[in-house]
Amino acid sequence: MVAAKLLEPLQYGFMQRSLVMAALVGIVGAVVGSYLMVQRLALLGDAISHSVLPGLAIAFLVGANLFVGAFIAGIISTACINIIRSRSRIKEDAAMGIVFSAFFAFGITLITVIQKNNKIDLNHFLFGNILGVTVPDVRDTAIIAAIVLIAVILLYKELLFYTFDPQGAQAVGLPVHLLDLGLMMLIGMTIVASLKAVGVVLVLSLLIAPAATAYLLVSRLHLVMLFGVGFGVLSSIAGMYLSYFYNLPSGPAIVLVASGLFVLAFLFSPSHGLLTHPPSTNREPALWRELKNLFH
Repeated sequence: MVAAKLLEPLQYGFMQRSLVMAALVGIVGAVVGSYLMVQRLALLGDAISHSVLPGLAIAFLVGANLFVGAFIAGIISTACINIIRSRSRIKEDAAMGIVFSAFFAFGITLITVIQKNNKIDLNHFLFGNILGVTVPDVRDTAIIAAIVLIAVILLYKELLFYTFDPQGAQAVGLPVHLLDLGLMMLIGMTIVASLKAVGVVLVLSLLIAPAATAYLLVSRLHLVMLFGVGFGVLSSIAGMYLSYFYNLPSGPAIVLVASGLFVLAFLFSPSHGLLTHPPSTNREPALWRELKNLFH
């Protein structure tokens, strides 16, 4: 009975394509998100994800490939952040906020104008439309995922060294600026690959939540990636099934599952869980201690 229920969505072509897309996005998002977690660059992921919107709109307007337009916009936004950070007194977090808000506002304006003139709905750019993916969409996402994973495998040691000790990596002669640019390009490509699934607004959660869940359970980067991939794929597929059986929006359903897994890890992680962390000398439960601190 349960098996028949699980197999039921697979009789539809759109669900088959959506599940493949969801799995690909879960894999590549968790791998790249692991670097964002370790380097504490979640805000950069948010900045790039919002900054791709004008690229999507312009690509749609001129009839170009949406993936290419989004990727170019992501790279331009990253370059703008680096220029503001390096050529002024503005710190990196402020530069990110300025750039992503400006790009996002520009993208919203373009989409509004396009919709007004063409009588079409482009809100799927914001919230995703994984149920509407086509075979070419799945193919493009698979190509992007393959490029990202191959790059991570080939540069794993270099990126590992650079991630944990940028100054040490520079001292031994590693091209840290190229590694930084390469990592930004991988982030941009991952965001572009995820847009059809969850859209601009929710893509950051799919990048961060699986990796953050794994980060609470394991300590080594390759294990964070492996566990994160498992959580990412599980979140994506489970979200798709919830969307199918309960008529929920697919992107938010995927993100809610990913967030739910993080909450479970946050509460019950053997070494870092709020409820399972070894008690302190006063023997107060961790949760009670946190609640008391709220009122002091």
